[in-house]
Amino acid sequence: RRDRQSGPPDRSHYFPSFPYGSYVHATDNDIRDLFAYIKTLPPLSGRPRSHDVNFPFNVRRLIGGWKFLFMDDKPFAPDPKQSAAWNRGAYLVNGLGHCAECHSPRNFLGGIVSSQRFAGGPNPEGEGWVPNITQKGLKDWSESDIAYFLKTGELPDGDTAGGSMARVIKNTSQLSEEDLAAMAAYIKSLPAVDGPVRPKKKT
Repeated sequence: RRDRQSGPPDRSHYFPSFPYGSYVHATDNDIRDLFAYIKTLPPLSGRPRSHDVNFPFNVRRLIGGWKFLFMDDKPFAPDPKQSAAWNRGAYLVNGLGHCAECHSPRNFLGGIVSSQRFAGGPNPEGEGWVPNITQKGLKDWSESDIAYFLKTGELPDGDTAGGSMARVIKNTSQLSEEDLAAMAAYIKSLPAVDGPVRPKKKT
């Protein structure tokens, strides 16, 4: 069942540009709902561009090794010590929300550095820096601040989200108030973790 969520029917390996390392934690029902929604989208004309990754990263068999090293394909397991809201937030943040995919540094093989999960790092898109969303970076934010940001894109200081986060907000803004509060509760609970050192801006 889990293999079906992280690879095509022919058992080859998808490149991890799609966050299946996080989506694999989604429930079967949520995956079915996503697929049902995708089937309603109108088809696009034209052909997608071919993969342009260089050797040896273009060898799909090596992706199997990458998945073995870095992919946790265990289904989401609620923490009985935490509230239902916290567990809902953990499910959304670590699964379909795939927040760690951008808000975590990666090693030279492209795997998330687990000891610095959610601690920010270089923007995967190649420019800029993704902020630390543990209590190291969000210690002055309340749960309400986090939920409001996910709803509106507005920071407590009045600034607004930009770049790829603006596209994320376009999606999180459609969540229910309960789900936004749940995500905020989980994010606020993340212990403070130092992220990688941010390079100084060139003057």
